[in-house]
Amino acid sequence: MNKDLTVGKPESVLWQFCLPLFGSVIFQQLYNIADSLVAGKFIGENALAAVGNSYEITLIFIAFAFGCNIGCSVIVSQYFGAKDFMHMKTAVYTSMIGSAVVCALLMLFGLFGCRTLLALIHTPENILGDSALYLDIYVLGLPFMFFYNIATGIFSALGDSRTPFLFLACSSTSNILVDILFVTVLDMGVAGVAWATFLCQGVSAVLAVVVILRRLRQIETNGRAPFFSWAVFKRIAVIAIPSIMQQSFISVGNILIQSTINGFGSSVIAGYSAAVKLNNLVVTSLTTLGNGISNYTAQNIGAGKLPRIREGFRAGIKLVWTLSLPLALLYFFAGRWLLYLFMDSPTGLAIDTGIIYLRILAPFYFVVSVKLAADGILRGAGLMGYFMAATFSDLILRVIFAMILSKTALQSTGIWCAWPIGWSIGTLLSLCFYHRGPWDK
Repeated sequence: MNKDLTVGKPESVLWQFCLPLFGSVIFQQLYNIADSLVAGKFIGENALAAVGNSYEITLIFIAFAFGCNIGCSVIVSQYFGAKDFMHMKTAVYTSMIGSAVVCALLMLFGLFGCRTLLALIHTPENILGDSALYLDIYVLGLPFMFFYNIATGIFSALGDSRTPFLFLACSSTSNILVDILFVTVLDMGVAGVAWATFLCQGVSAVLAVVVILRRLRQIETNGRAPFFSWAVFKRIAVIAIPSIMQQSFISVGNILIQSTINGFGSSVIAGYSAAVKLNNLVVTSLTTLGNGISNYTAQNIGAGKLPRIREGFRAGIKLVWTLSLPLALLYFFAGRWLLYLFMDSPTGLAIDTGIIYLRILAPFYFVVSVKLAADGILRGAGLMGYFMAATFSDLILRVIFAMILSKTALQSTGIWCAWPIGWSIGTLLSLCFYHRGPWDK
């Protein structure tokens, strides 16, 4: 059901809109968590390390899909808020066509370049084969990932966060079951984990696109909306390209950090692979809530209701802090038991690595959540220069400090300390940029 985010009490509107988004991203993350969980519990520590090592490279592809999602979502939200349904439909079709071209180019890169990337990040020989196999299958499923992301972006732009939640709840639950079937019954190893994700994400992507197209046909316009517009494409690109650059930069930074981590051996890689999935569950959830705030901001800018953005930001802070509190406490005090879910026979070094990582990062979820809420406002308003400056500063600092501190007596623990440093400085910048917006005048 489409929902107008420009009317009603901002706090109530955001909670009702963002909570299903939060549920959706939890299930979305279950795809990656299930892969690592099944690999670690039913195949072994090396398989867990291989899937985790590959994950950092998959983030490059996710960056492009996420950027296309945001570009489409923000522009469609603005047109929807302004009740310009003709251009809104054209924005949807233009996004799909542009995303298909980007996806095709990335598939070519993935099929011929992933093994080179694995070598560049110094992947240990004992996990290189499984890492490459996982990536080859993953790349084949990129069309499903791209079009599912576009569909969820459109749902969010129309104020509907419930439909993508239902799709993800079904597909991610199925993914866990198929993972276990392929690995334990069919004995397919790491390939079984990858094929399970391919199949389940494919089904959800096809269903989501079908529902979107039917939903659009129900919205009446004066005449037939064009299937492509260069003017609309440029508006989408202004949002999408910086978002892609931001996420790609993050991916490259994570790959550099992964390269540093790989120097400490497969046990540290395995511990980090398990812990980073738990951390990404939180950060991605908060990022998705930030995306919800972006949709809220974009619709209200389209409707010319700037005062509602200030109210929305305050409500967004309450929302992200409410959700950060239980997760921070859970990771800090019960991280060991969560990590055991990923490891069948964990070595002392692997489990200790994961525990230290979670205990260092968990208290700072309250900090990074503020940054992601402010970033959501900036992105929804199209202030991409501010958005990129805050994000790049955060990541650059993380990479630099990870490399420096890893060479001190702290060793691998020094890498984990880089996260709070980057998050804290990036949050200060995001808040400064937020207060320069037109809604704060």
